[in-house]
Amino acid sequence: MTTTVGKNPAMQPPQTPKPALDFLDLKAQFATIREEVMAAVTRVMESQHFILGPEVKQLEEEIAAKLGAKHAIGCASGTDALILALMAAGIGPLDEVITTPFSFIATAGAIAHVGAKPVFVDIDPVTYNINPELIEAAITPKTRAIMPVHLFGLPADMRPILDVARVHKLVVIEDAAQAIGARYDGQYVGTMGDFGCFSFFPSKNLGGAGDGGLVTTNDPALAERLRMLRVHGSKKKYFHDILGTNSRLDALQAAILRVKLKHLDSWEDARRSHADRYRQLFDTQHVSSLATYPAAPPSKFHHVYNQFTIRCSFRDELREFLRQAGVPSEIYYPLCLHLQPAFAYLGYSTGRLPIAESASREVLSLPVFPELSSTQQDLVVKAIADFCATKNAA
Repeated sequence: MTTTVGKNPAMQPPQTPKPALDFLDLKAQFATIREEVMAAVTRVMESQHFILGPEVKQLEEEIAAKLGAKHAIGCASGTDALILALMAAGIGPLDEVITTPFSFIATAGAIAHVGAKPVFVDIDPVTYNINPELIEAAITPKTRAIMPVHLFGLPADMRPILDVARVHKLVVIEDAAQAIGARYDGQYVGTMGDFGCFSFFPSKNLGGAGDGGLVTTNDPALAERLRMLRVHGSKKKYFHDILGTNSRLDALQAAILRVKLKHLDSWEDARRSHADRYRQLFDTQHVSSLATYPAAPPSKFHHVYNQFTIRCSFRDELREFLRQAGVPSEIYYPLCLHLQPAFAYLGYSTGRLPIAESASREVLSLPVFPELSSTQQDLVVKAIADFCATKNAA
């Protein structure tokens, strides 16, 4: 017997509203650089040189020159960049690395991957970056490094971090995956510590057409070690001085990234302009009673806004309201690293790092990609204002 489902609306699955805009519109970006990208891809295809080679070398030189780093070493991903830096520093079992609990899993995962122990300290409630004042108390005889994260494109407060590292002779590995182009006191992130680690995941400000990463350092010996580690510990083919891994950057990715690198500054300017306009619109709409937004940071912190992240104690309700209005949003991050099941073996309990835990319940990131139009931005802010008005009237 066949049963026919009728048109009764009560029997139909709920309809998901079509978003009025994308959270990140990479198609819009590609449309502006299509000819340049396709020419770069064709150049690589015609060369038939796909792994490392001239394209990767030129990208490394161009990024090093832009950031003011002496050496840049391309690799397969941002995660691998962190792992290679830890390996190059000789960090492994029985070692401890101090870092933030409010970041992507790769930050602490890389530490665990080399056999070391992630040690989490709480964050600053305004910047969401690691709180430098809490680092020294977490140092033990096993501590070998500090891994600050420049979260959402905002530099961590590096001066006190570097000071405590110098006193205790610790390695500093900057996780700059979200922050290429950001500056602290005029110096580019990724060039202040012993290593800077970058990601070229497509959603980053400088994103490839797949995975990719890069490590910067000013130490020639560390640079040479990194170059060996990414090719199985080899200087000469089939001869291996140390044990490394396979983490080579593809020439296709490098060629595309070289095109995009030329546009990075203008894209950054657009993101910063969108952030300023969000603040102006939020002030006009008087939403601060329920939703707070990041103030412009002090001048020594040059923010590049990989994310524009607001905060609301009714975050999940707000996100659903926005979804119904066709406005996309993302949560970075809904569960702190110290509470992730993968790190249960470390023994952290809920309430141990309250500032980070509170942030994880309240943060919400809004569209801020360079091609975001004023009309689209108005729609985002109006939806948030409507939510606040509805909530206040309840």
